[in-house]
Amino acid sequence: MKGVCATEKRGTKEIGSEELVGWDAVTQGVVINSFEGNATNVASLKQEERNYSDFSSYTATVASWRVVKPVYNRDICIDCQNCWVWCPDTSIISRDKQMLGIDYDHCKGCSVCVEVCPTNPKSLLMFAEHEEIEKALESWPTKEK
Repeated sequence: MKGVCATEKRGTKEIGSEELVGWDAVTQGVVINSFEGNATNVASLKQEERNYSDFSSYTATVASWRVVKPVYNRDICIDCQNCWVWCPDTSIISRDKQMLGIDYDHCKGCSVCVEVCPTNPKSLLMFAEHEEIEKALESWPTKEK
């Protein structure tokens, strides 16, 4: 099978749905390659231009693990990039130092992005997974004194 481009199968495999084996059944020395073929200069490409392997952290999703999700309010964000720097799952979508949104395929709902947000009120807040984003934005708090 040809490599999976990020735009074709982003978040199509769910981690945890495969058959799990015990520590003593794992093949020793296993390497899971992130990219198909030659990965030379892959760091200079945007994520969606890279040729990811069929099962990588970029193509796999963990969205079903989440019970709360961060919601992003563009009107309050100052593009400080704290959320992007501190996100353990690279779930913050940013281009040219501007926050664009959240990659919900990879976000586990850890709330690190909310903790490091310096704005008042915060430009990222946690809401229940089933909460609609528009509804969450309508209930956004006002500035605290």
